[in-house]
Amino acid sequence: MDELRYGINPHQRFHAAEALHGSAPVRVLNGKTSFINWLDALNAWQLVREARAATGLPAAASFKHVSPAGAALAVPLSPGLARSYEAEGLELSPAATAYVRARGADPKCSFGDFAALSEELDLETARVLRGVISDGVIAPGFAPGALEILKQKKRGAFIVMQADADFEPPERESREVFGIRLVQDRNARIPAESDLSQVVCGALSPEAKRDLLLGLAAIKFTQSNSMGFVLGGQTIGIGAGQQSRVDCTRLAAGKADLWRLRSHPKALGLRFRSEVKRQERINWRVRYLEGDLDSGEARALAAALEKPAEPLGLEERRAWLAREEDIALVSDAFIPFRDNIDLAARHGVRFVAEHGGSARSGEIESACREHGIALVRTGLRLFHH
Repeated sequence: MDELRYGINPHQRFHAAEALHGSAPVRVLNGKTSFINWLDALNAWQLVREARAATGLPAAASFKHVSPAGAALAVPLSPGLARSYEAEGLELSPAATAYVRARGADPKCSFGDFAALSEELDLETARVLRGVISDGVIAPGFAPGALEILKQKKRGAFIVMQADADFEPPERESREVFGIRLVQDRNARIPAESDLSQVVCGALSPEAKRDLLLGLAAIKFTQSNSMGFVLGGQTIGIGAGQQSRVDCTRLAAGKADLWRLRSHPKALGLRFRSEVKRQERINWRVRYLEGDLDSGEARALAAALEKPAEPLGLEERRAWLAREEDIALVSDAFIPFRDNIDLAARHGVRFVAEHGGSARSGEIESACREHGIALVRTGLRLFHH
């Protein structure tokens, strides 16, 4: 039994992590964990493990409050994306590339994240983690020297956890809530290409299949209801934990739009003073694009720049977002109303994967056909609570 720093809240005085069957599937190599650290680490590890199995590519996740802020595969960065992520000139292994993508999906939400890798954590990834605000990492192994780099982070408090890649969890899992123990079969269903076989309309490219599989793996470990926008081997917007599915879609779409605007020439053209740190540059680009700076923020941004920022007008934004991109949308259950599809189409979605079988499935199909969206029905419900 490992004693934790505290429970979910500090006033929850008893706090421990205990292996249910023999040896623990995860070892703490550095730092002192909390209850939430364990929840993030265990969920994030399952996500990257299953994304790796589903796609065959190294995977990474950036977790906050038991949902992914971002998840990604080891797909090379374009020059524009490397610049947007402040990754120009960095030596990036496949594992490091996957993490830079995962963290870059939603940098505000990834601030103080818990990272996860499907691969051995190498020196390149350790160096990336050294330079960002993060609470911890879980991986199946650590290359020589990588662990030493991580142990120096946060004055020795950075949490490092090693997962047993060969561990298979029990078939059933339980949870105790208010004096009741709930027991169920574990959701051991790993998304696979066979889940994309029921294409109702349109066609799936190899890249779309890759993105849909990543999306299914990510949404499986996201608080429901959840919808995920995926492009180029990474999530670009996740809408999680909303009671209305269209609110999830709207939230994910807004994040995806912001992600796409971060590659706009005016955003990339912001010239920061040399003393402005990497994370500050990323944060300021996001705030510049959000556009609702108060007077104090406006002065601070101006002080961080070598020359004044050019405003990015509404029509410029619309024109940039109107460019065709092969965005995939994944739902953790059936889509109940066509308003989700109409909204997704306005935000560039070209592929949709959903459970199917709702009373209005015909309307969902009609909407996809009208918008030229390829629709696949997975038959998979992936609720996560």
